[in-house]
Order: sequence, then C-alpha cells, then structure tokens
Amino acid sequence: MAAKTPASERPKSEPWDTIRFLLKLALFVLIFRSFFITSFSIPSESMLPRLLIGDFLFVSKWNYGYSRWAMPFGVPAVPGKVFSRVPDRGDVVVFRAPEVLDHDVVKRVIGLPGDTIQMRRGQLILNGRAILKQRIADYVLPLTPNFDARRCDAAFLDVDAGRPVCRYPQFRETLPGGVSYAVLDQGQMPDRDDTDVYTVPAGHVFVMGDNRDDSGDSRFAAPDGMGYVPLENLEGKVLVTFFSTDGSAELWKPWTWVTAARWDRIGG
Repeated sequence: MAAKTPASERPKSEPWDTIRFLLKLALFVLIFRSFFITSFSIPSESMLPRLLIGDFLFVSKWNYGYSRWAMPFGVPAVPGKVFSRVPDRGDVVVFRAPEVLDHDVVKRVIGLPGDTIQMRRGQLILNGRAILKQRIADYVLPLTPNFDARRCDAAFLDVDAGRPVCRYPQFRETLPGGVSYAVLDQGQMPDRDDTDVYTVPAGHVFVMGDNRDDSGDSRFAAPDGMGYVPLENLEGKVLVTFFSTDGSAELWKPWTWVTAARWDRIGG
C-alpha cells in the first residue's frame, strides 16, 4: 500500500494561491478603508485656499465614530452611529450630503449643537460674537486646466510674473479656542454675506466652505447647500494631502503625470 504524501509536500496550485492572496488583500483594504483611513479627491473650489481642485487627501475614519456612511458604498447599513463624537470647531471634515444630493462633500465645521451662527456683511458671528477676521496678503492661484479662467470671476483675473492668475482678497479667521485658517471673500453678496440667525439643532453641525462666496454649505438648504449636517453623516477628518495635480496630465502620456503634479502641496 502506497504511503500518503504529506500535505506540506503536495504540489500547490499557483492560480489558487494568487486568488487567495488577492482575496485577503481585498479584505484587508476593505477593513482598512472602512475603519482607519480612506482617500478623497477635491472636485470644486469651495474650500480654497485650504484645498484645491485636484488635491487627493487622506481622511481618518475613527475621529467621529462609525455609521453606514463610514462603510464603502454605505454597506453594511449600520443603524445610527457607534462611538459617536462631536467634532471640534475648525475641523475640516468629509461627510455625506443630504439625500437630494447624495455624494461626499468636504467643508469646515463652524458650529456645534446649540450654537448660533450668522453672517453680517461678510463677518462671521458665532454665539452673538464677531469672529476675529484679519486682512492678509491676496491669495494668488495660477490658472491651470482644472482651474481655468471660466472658474475665476473676471474681476479677479490678473497676471503674476507673466503667468495668468486668479487673485482673491484673503482673510484670516480665528475661532474661539484658537483654531485659525484663511478664507476668501470676493465682495458683498447679500444672500451669502447677510443671513438670518441659524441655531444648530442637537445631533447636527454647521459647516461652511473657506471660499465663502463660492460654497454651497449650511447657510443654504439642499439642493443649493447642505443645511445642518447630521453627526451620523460625518465620515472622517481630513489629515493631509498626499498628491495633487493641476489637471494637465494625459492618461497615455506617463511623463505628464510628473509634470502635472503640484509637488509643493504634498504633505500639506
């Protein structure tokens, strides 16, 4: 009677080993993206000057707890939110927009539950007090394929060192607690710079874009804005920019992937 070949000596199926490896890798990536860190790309100019179109970000998932929106494609449908935590004022967050819009959005948290928010002639009023707003140097943004002259109001088109740019008035706001950041103000726009008083309901936050006159945010109801954002819609906190492109790269020309990169933005 022939002796059995030990399992360790049996020939392995290389295709099956490859499939098992890929399945394990896919499971690891799914778990990592669901509970730890995911990526997000910037599609609009609403968070200028902090974020540019073409920025790719790492977003941490653990800061505010987990809901269905923390899961890829909202599956599985986690009821409510576990380990929920209210963000800090000034956090830049990624969240799921209202169902009528139904996509991921990035904005800055300005108001927490119970806060009152108002804009008066472009001045942010938080809980009845004007937030410190200081004029700083203009923000100069070179025109590129993903931010061309069509995205820049004619009043702000300029030339800098022989290169066409968009030159915005820039200010620095400082929230209670010391969080400071730059905002853009393109001038008086009544529907954006003068508002009613908003009172943030329990279980929600009030978000705004740093590009104050070009942001659909909590100042407006959907579909023009976001309204108050439920805490369970928060997906994570923006950590860092890991890549950025000016939009000039072409898929079939690999060398343009390098020339299109904005290397100075990586790590910011």
